[in-house]
Amino acid sequence: MKRSVTLCTMQWGDLPLETVCQKAKSFGYDGLELAVPAHVDTHETDPACYRRILNLLGNYELKLYAISTHLMGQAVCDNIDIRHKSILPEYVWGDGDPEGVRQRAARAVIEAAYAAKALGIDTVNGFTGSSIWHLLYSFPPVPEQMIEEGYADFGRRFKPILDEYARLGIRYALEVHPSEIAFDTFSARRALEAVDHHPAFGFNFDPSHLGYQGVDYVGFIYEFADRIFHVHMKDVYWSDVPKSVGVFGGHVTFGDPRRYWNFRSIGRGRIRFEEIIRALNAIGYHGPLSIEWEDSAMDREQGAVESCRLVKGYDFEPSAVAFDAHFGK
Repeated sequence: MKRSVTLCTMQWGDLPLETVCQKAKSFGYDGLELAVPAHVDTHETDPACYRRILNLLGNYELKLYAISTHLMGQAVCDNIDIRHKSILPEYVWGDGDPEGVRQRAARAVIEAAYAAKALGIDTVNGFTGSSIWHLLYSFPPVPEQMIEEGYADFGRRFKPILDEYARLGIRYALEVHPSEIAFDTFSARRALEAVDHHPAFGFNFDPSHLGYQGVDYVGFIYEFADRIFHVHMKDVYWSDVPKSVGVFGGHVTFGDPRRYWNFRSIGRGRIRFEEIIRALNAIGYHGPLSIEWEDSAMDREQGAVESCRLVKGYDFEPSAVAFDAHFGK
């Protein structure tokens, strides 16, 4: 059976959940990946709240495989500043004291695991933040000890979270992404080591964040075959000719045509989805293909419809027999 194609609701957070359900069903999606806090209030402790969500999805024959707590996860390890206030709920931001924000964010990420349990799913996607992202470019020269401390900080903060996830039977899937503790293959290995290869820690694979960096995104799937907990399908374009805004983004907004790279709707960028599907088949990934749509230059409804159709076309089941199996008989 081919994989379900789901719509990540983070980019649809301005709409009520029922409206998103209506649209997703009409666009041809099989389910949703619900964003926290836009469409799931994981701070809510009343089980009836989660039953209402499941009933609503059921009314539109939509499946649920994962929820996403990127915003809260970002604040767990970050160097907190005023930017975080705009993305965090008041109960996490509080008085804005950095360490208090990080501790409240950690609790909120744990609350997401309880919400996932109540919703009958086993995967929470999210970010981790990073205390060392600002040290990406090594000048002035960065002592290795500073980098090691950044990974140690991540381990100290996330291992207690992951222990609680494991106790509940929930997995945390980090979206490997610039500004996180893991943003390419090498840093992903270091992140795994920092949490002692915790069984509850893995990855939400999104090729778009790797492709424009020059990272082998298909190889990433094989490298972490047992840690691919969830998959985002998102395309990105990068230029073959010099641009006035380079790979670091030049402090201009997403979608600016002067940029070296920009996210694009599925099939309109440079990601090789055929190879991704073949790699996912090879490692035995049977989970959903979740479309996180972020093309700043395209109408999102047109993009959502087109992306759903294309991803369903890209996906295929692996063969049950070798094509030449009968030759020797």
